[in-house]
Formats: sequence, C-alpha cells, structure tokens
Amino acid sequence: MNIASTIKQASDRLAASAARGDARLDAETLLMHVLGRDRAYLYAHPELELSCTELTKYHEALGRRALGEPLQYITGHQEFWGLDLRVTPAVLIPRPETEHTVEAALELLRGKQSPHIVDVGTGSGCIALALASELPEAEIEAVDISPAALQVAADNAARLRLAQRIHFAESDLLEIFLRGSTQFDLVISNPPYVGESEADKLQVEVREHEPKVALFGGHEGLDIYRRLIPQAKEVLKSQGWLVLEIGYSQEKAIRDLLSQWNEVRCATDLQGIPRVMIARKEM
Repeated sequence: MNIASTIKQASDRLAASAARGDARLDAETLLMHVLGRDRAYLYAHPELELSCTELTKYHEALGRRALGEPLQYITGHQEFWGLDLRVTPAVLIPRPETEHTVEAALELLRGKQSPHIVDVGTGSGCIALALASELPEAEIEAVDISPAALQVAADNAARLRLAQRIHFAESDLLEIFLRGSTQFDLVISNPPYVGESEADKLQVEVREHEPKVALFGGHEGLDIYRRLIPQAKEVLKSQGWLVLEIGYSQEKAIRDLLSQWNEVRCATDLQGIPRVMIARKEM
C-alpha cells in the first residue's frame, strides 16, 4: 500500500474512532513518526509503497490512537517554546497556554542579573527548560514529587544540552527548601488545578491517559495552591515574585489566597481567559 492510500485509510479509521482532534493530521503525524520523515516527504512521495514492517508499526501506532491514547505519548514528543521535548505517560503533556507562564516570568526577570528560580512540579521540565534557554545566567532548580517525571525532565535537559543549567530534585512542592537557607528571586509553577468534581468535563483521552497526580488538585482544584502559596512566601527573597498558572474560573479564589501579597495581577491567554497569576512578596 502506498503513502497516499495508507493516510486516507488511516484518516477514515481515526475519524470513526474515540480519538479527538484532526484525523488527517494525526494520521500523517503517526506515519511521519514511523518513517522518520517530515510532512514534506509524505506529500512529495504519495506513490511510495510501504514495507510490511513499516505498515505493521504504523497500524500498531494507529490502533493506540484510535483507542484515544494521546498522540504525544505515541510519538514520544511534544514541542514547547520551540524546544523538542520527550514526553511519556509519567508527565503531563505541555500545553501552548503554559507558554504564557514562561512569558510572564521572563518579563518579571528582565534586567535581573543571575536570577535564582525554582520550578515547582516540573513534569517534563518544559517551564524550567524554556527559562534556561532564554536566561543563560539563571540558576534554576526544578522539583517534582514523581521520580519518573524527574527522569523525563532530566533526559530532556540532557538532550537539549541544558543539564548543567538546571538542578532537579524530588520534593513535595517546596518542602526540600523550607528547612534550609536557599532563597529565590522567582517561584514558578503550573500545578495540578483540575477539581476532582470536574473530572467528567475533561476529554476522555486526558482523564484516562495523563497522570492524575499532575491533573487533579483536590475537590475544587485549589489544594495545591493553598499549600504552595505560603511555602513560596517562605523561600522567596524580599520583593521576589510568584508566578502561577491557574485554571478556568479560579482567578478570584486565588486572589483571595494572595491577599497578603503585593502587586497581585492576572495575565490572560490569547482567548482572554485568566491564565497566569502574578504576585510579589512584601519586604
């Protein structure tokens, strides 16, 4: 079977399956993954016959996608901030919205010499790696409660040649720093913020495949914020910044949690949805 026929057949199968998204795009992406080629190659060689081995691998990947497994876990890759990240079911798939969190941090640190940063709940390492790629003089810590997630993040740092710039450590939020003298210019986090009461509103492929520890933040989705915000105040330097990604409709609740902070404000995403809470520690 040639490339054109294979993609057409796969697209029809995915369109009729449990998979969400663009069936044609997913079919092409999976074939690119199997062949190790880019999309231009597929378009330039529609008549190319696939080998039995290639077809077997492709149909295996296609079957996983048809059952709703996220495309990124099948290919093992996701782009974030222009970086090619490896992802596994041990980590949340980085979303484009989280780039707004990175943007906010970069704006706050503009002109700051050798800032000390901690990324809490680093997962794939996407935030820490994006900041490291933009701030060559920064000292960055990245923590996560999951050893498997930390391994993915460390692997990404090594692949991107940023391993010397980031120190990864296992920690329940900022616990590892609370009894020491380490202080930071900026604490940044994309914590679990989906409420368990809203689990049925998630896409099936998210609810059934992405790690629950990285998704759910208690009944209302606020449990992690309630713990992290006071911890951040303890480890931040005077006038240090806290940057948090938040969920839809959580702005007011988190503003209440930040009532003792200064310069509290919220940045929206491209759809105008409140996405990033920013606050400054008092003197």
